[in-house]
Amino acid sequence: MRRRVKSELLFLRDLMAMNLASAMEYRASFISQIVGMFINNGIYFVFWLIFFDEFGGAVQGYEVQDIFLLFAIVTLGFGLAYMFAANTGASLAQLIAQGRLDYYLVFPRNLLLHIIFSRMSVSTIGDITFGLTAYLFTGRFHPLDVLLFLVASVLAGSILAAFAVTAGSLAFYMGNAEQVSQQATNAVLTFALYPNSLFSGLGRFILYTLIPAGFVGAVPVEIVKERNPALVLVLAGVSLILWVVAAGTFYYGLRRYESGSAINVNV
Repeated sequence: MRRRVKSELLFLRDLMAMNLASAMEYRASFISQIVGMFINNGIYFVFWLIFFDEFGGAVQGYEVQDIFLLFAIVTLGFGLAYMFAANTGASLAQLIAQGRLDYYLVFPRNLLLHIIFSRMSVSTIGDITFGLTAYLFTGRFHPLDVLLFLVASVLAGSILAAFAVTAGSLAFYMGNAEQVSQQATNAVLTFALYPNSLFSGLGRFILYTLIPAGFVGAVPVEIVKERNPALVLVLAGVSLILWVVAAGTFYYGLRRYESGSAINVNV
């Protein structure tokens, strides 16, 4: 068992290294995508800075430093998830709908991990850079704060990836679910970037269940602000549950998979 796990981890490491080397072959495109995503995040964040500059104070308990922290965690988590495991969400749904899983089925590897780690999104390096840069403006440089920030960001990214796998796996049951999965993953990311205190009642319930945006943004922020290790365990538990759901949705749906007739060449 240990040998099998080690083999899978080495395979994933080599797969990610190959993806990165392939992306860096086109240096101009590689750099422009990273810079473009960094600027895109910055423009979105500027609106919050303008808001605080005009109205001052706090937004339902969130001060400007908390917004920096929120953006830092969400963008870093998103960047880590999609830099290494980009074949989720709409991409996974497209592979399933087009019958293009055949290529992966012939390999003696963990099918789900092989699929999601077989593609990286270069632009998400810009998200990672933006997240780390935004954190510098939070003023939280105590070693414990930094550690909790990194752990919370990784867990947030894990939750994003797990939810995206579940959303993409809907294609087994719905046929063409590319748009549905895209909208679902975008909804999590969008709502995660808003202060959690803006929502109440049914809205908040949805953000902690059907659309787990609260566990991507609000809970990680509380972990760092309150230095609450108990919430780290909660976040890790939610991540584990969502991965169990994702794997169950994928492998149960795989029974319904129909092989494609097209010949695909993966390089």
